Amino acid sequence: MARLTSIQDLEILRDEIERKKDPKRKEVAICTGTGCLGLGARKVVSTFEREVEKRGLEKEIHIKETGCPGFCEKGTLVVVYPPGIYYMGVSPDDVPEIVANTILKGELVSRLLYLDPATGQKAILEEDIPFYNHQMRLLIKNNIKVNPKNIYDYIALGGYAALTRVLSQMTALEVIEEIKKSGLRGRGGGGFPTGKKWESTALAPGQPKYVIVNCDEGDPGAFMDRALMEGNPHSVLEGLIIGAYAVGAHTGYIYVRMEYPLAVENANFALHQARELGLLGENILGSGFDFDVSVHRGAGAFVSGESTALMNALEGKVGEPRPKYVHTSECGVWNRPSLLNNVETWANIPLIINRGSKWFSAIGTEKSKGTKIFSLVGKVNNTGLVEVPMGMSLADIIYKIGGGIPDGKKLKGVQTGGPSGGIIPARHLQTPVDFDELTRLGSMMGSGSIIVIDEDTCAVDLARYFVDFLCDESCGKCLPCREGLKQMRDILDGIVSGKGHEGDLQILKEIANLMRKTSLCALGRTAVNPVLSTMAHFPDEYAAHIIEKRCPSLACKALVSYYIEPKVCIGCGLCKKDCPQGAIKEDEAGICVIDQSLCTRCGICFDVCSSKAIAKASCGLSQSSSTTCAKAKRGEKA
Repeated sequence: MARLTSIQDLEILRDEIERKKDPKRKEVAICTGTGCLGLGARKVVSTFEREVEKRGLEKEIHIKETGCPGFCEKGTLVVVYPPGIYYMGVSPDDVPEIVANTILKGELVSRLLYLDPATGQKAILEEDIPFYNHQMRLLIKNNIKVNPKNIYDYIALGGYAALTRVLSQMTALEVIEEIKKSGLRGRGGGGFPTGKKWESTALAPGQPKYVIVNCDEGDPGAFMDRALMEGNPHSVLEGLIIGAYAVGAHTGYIYVRMEYPLAVENANFALHQARELGLLGENILGSGFDFDVSVHRGAGAFVSGESTALMNALEGKVGEPRPKYVHTSECGVWNRPSLLNNVETWANIPLIINRGSKWFSAIGTEKSKGTKIFSLVGKVNNTGLVEVPMGMSLADIIYKIGGGIPDGKKLKGVQTGGPSGGIIPARHLQTPVDFDELTRLGSMMGSGSIIVIDEDTCAVDLARYFVDFLCDESCGKCLPCREGLKQMRDILDGIVSGKGHEGDLQILKEIANLMRKTSLCALGRTAVNPVLSTMAHFPDEYAAHIIEKRCPSLACKALVSYYIEPKVCIGCGLCKKDCPQGAIKEDEAGICVIDQSLCTRCGICFDVCSSKAIAKASCGLSQSSSTTCAKAKRGEKA
């Protein structure tokens, strides 16, 4: 790569890339994000390469490995350009047919197209697929068009144009003012106004100053930052360079969680190529501005996603939070002014500079501007990454984009904001998704995970799961978080196992109030949200567990009994064979019966029964086998 020494050099390079494109050459874009790799994308890529080589079509067909375009439910995703035919669920066996029919003959492989279950129509192009056409994809739309290991792909799509504008036409103060006017708020969870944070760092005394990318995304079900860093790292890097220029920093860090090896690999590729082209290092594009970046891989602690804990980790210390009476914008890494934003926040910066703050602020709600990427997971038909304007309702996200709830089940609610978020019941589905409305309902935006729960999910057990997760991930530095979470976990463990007491709810509220007021960092202060929100929105479920000793959702194993429907049982004997306790026996008529006195409610019989003859019943702990099963068969409460 020839080093670019001026802004004009970059524009010349962009023109050269465009001129060298062969309009007749087909391009096969294959998603090689982590999700699709788990579904066999690597074999799909190698099979395409062998098929193209075998047919001698190297000059006619270009195979491009790309990032995640979002529709993870349907991987491996393959797009054939032109015109952009979208194939889903592609396996290596499908490759010869795609090459022979679609690429060489222009014919569709119909079975690989998206089938809309609502209309029965098949979609050919991305814009025809409901999952995509209800979104506003400003940040992740280019993932399928960019090889993250090829900087020229990003430049060809207008990459680094925002940087050239900043370096040639704007002062540092003008950049900060543009970000302030855009209304961009931090996408890492707190929602603090980005421009104000930049201004604080710029005005803070002391040198050197640092800029940092927070890619320590540890929430269960969240993978938005991973997809951006894996799929389009240059969009993040460009935003970081602009931020460094604005606040007067010459050193930057990309902090990536340990569990994201592909993000680390692609980030390092991006840095190396940007450095070779002169977009990093000394005298960037002849502007006189010096700036360089390095990747720091996290050590696996969930709490390191918190700003001060992350900075401790960067310094080589234990990743635990510091007191917040001094802001990191004034005293961060090595006690120097430090600007920390998450991946998605940085990726928005080039968009704002290129299109203007007025354009950006026209998207979203009054206090929450722009789009937000969410990971839509759980009990929903279409799982994956979705990018929507702030203010879209939860109902539209779940039903128009997500395709509704599988198997005809009823929606119970959604959990937003990661393990420290709250569970919002179905009756609030028309709530617009923005920072303030979610907080009003006892949840939060967080990093942007939306976990859909149906009628089979127990709200009490879900709260217990998140408290258990946070209990393990608490750094233990402050007593309220460390001991409060342990006490909450013990109480919730008792409730879901049928040992709850009527005074438990009051104790949970007292612990939560103490943790909110006295915990050192946001992890402890927000860890109470799953408990308080479920207590507020699902009080009947807590009452059923504590007073009636039953789980209405039939999810808590200690409060569920299993029985066999004689009319459905086919007599295969799998349940009896696989029962580890020997609790299943045959009666005189040869029909299997579960002895409740021996049953440990492990659920193995339920899982192995191919005829679905084994059913669940919400039965009390103290009842006899015959009474339990008789009532269950009649559909009565135990």
